[in-house]
Amino acid sequence: MTSNISLTPSYFQFTVFADYGPLRYISFSLSLIIYMTIISVNLVIVLSICLENSLHQPIYIFICSLCLNSLYGSTSFFPRFLMDLLSNTHFISRVLCFVQMYVTNTFVAHEVSLLTVMAYDRFVAICQPLHYHSKMTFRTVLLLLILAVLYPVYTLGYFFYLAITLPLRGNKLHRVFCNCWTIIDLSCVDTTVIRIVSQSVSMTLFMSPSFVLYTYLHILLVCRRSSFEFRGKALQTCLLHIVTFVNFCISIFCEFSLTMSKVDEVNTIFIIVSLEFLIIPPIINPLVYGLNLPQIRGVISGFLNIGKTLHPV
Repeated sequence: MTSNISLTPSYFQFTVFADYGPLRYISFSLSLIIYMTIISVNLVIVLSICLENSLHQPIYIFICSLCLNSLYGSTSFFPRFLMDLLSNTHFISRVLCFVQMYVTNTFVAHEVSLLTVMAYDRFVAICQPLHYHSKMTFRTVLLLLILAVLYPVYTLGYFFYLAITLPLRGNKLHRVFCNCWTIIDLSCVDTTVIRIVSQSVSMTLFMSPSFVLYTYLHILLVCRRSSFEFRGKALQTCLLHIVTFVNFCISIFCEFSLTMSKVDEVNTIFIIVSLEFLIIPPIINPLVYGLNLPQIRGVISGFLNIGKTLHPV
């Protein structure tokens, strides 16, 4: 009975948190500001798109979904992280740990899927403008969103089912959040099957960047043969998507590299870089779209002007 309990620990311990004295309150304040910023900027974009009828178009619906996904991913990490910064003990139950892992990974997969769908939308809009409204109907947009959301849910669901059933030889995690490979490395049995499943899931996700690269290269070729005015309008949104996509890919690459490196000594720089994919994209995405798309910027400005009218200084 004792060996069975040790092979299925009921909790995990984060080992990289240290008592930095007053510095932990500074870290807590900074993290809280970052989290509040993520919530605020993403909610502004979501509410602007939902409340303004003129923004009920495919591209803005996809942007809204991207911001909702940012809220989904950051909420899986920040509340627990903020609590750990102020706590003297850093234990997390097995159930909550796997929930955090699942949400964090589906956040990444949803982001890749949504950015791929957005690339397809821009491809149709620029390369096949006469067929855009017939191809990107409300039903098509809804189906694309359902596929972008449900595909990662089911594929990662099977992967995490295999991870949950693994017997483990310990419960110490050298991270500040639950990471699937950190837990898999604690396994005391052969993990060949789960690694094959992981590689299969990763291959399907890595096909998305190839598709995005192809669509934008095709768009650039079309823009070269088009008028200056058409080129300016086309590149206005395409460049925003490219910035968003490249930023996310860099963040994921940093996290993946750190995970595969299996570093024994975890320092502050390691922790900060490992958190980049949960911090940078959720902040940058709404700022990029909110500040650079005149349609969204105009709606936000309108809301601010209404607020000043109702509550004059």
